[in-house]
Amino acid sequence: MRETLGDSTVAAASLAAGHPGSYFGSYSVVGLLAVVGVLFVAVAFGAGRLLRPVVPTPEKLMTYECGVDPVGEGWAHTQVRYYVYAFLYVIFAVDSIFLFPWATVFAAPGYGATTLVEMFVFLGFLAVGLLYAYKKGVLTWT
Repeated sequence: MRETLGDSTVAAASLAAGHPGSYFGSYSVVGLLAVVGVLFVAVAFGAGRLLRPVVPTPEKLMTYECGVDPVGEGWAHTQVRYYVYAFLYVIFAVDSIFLFPWATVFAAPGYGATTLVEMFVFLGFLAVGLLYAYKKGVLTWT
């Protein structure tokens, strides 16, 4: 039976059998692409360093913000509430990342009830975090 199969069918069968050569071959392509990407960035930064003019002047070395000369110290305090907004954004971004795969698994036969319970537990944790942020007054913009 094997002799009657075409070359592509035999190659597909050996790939499906999980031979180590084909398994690591797919990772070598990803590794090669990562190396090419790193080299591309390194060459671009190196070329920029070699080609740019270097003429430091006191005006160029002075700290500025939005083109305005600085007034006072260069050190400024940042309020913590902005970090809280960033954390809330990350929470909801992670929530949306997990909801899309959940919807595809939920549609698969045999996973419906278990997946539904797991997702409601996950959404419950997010709801508790959001309720905590609301009770602390984090969600009010001042």
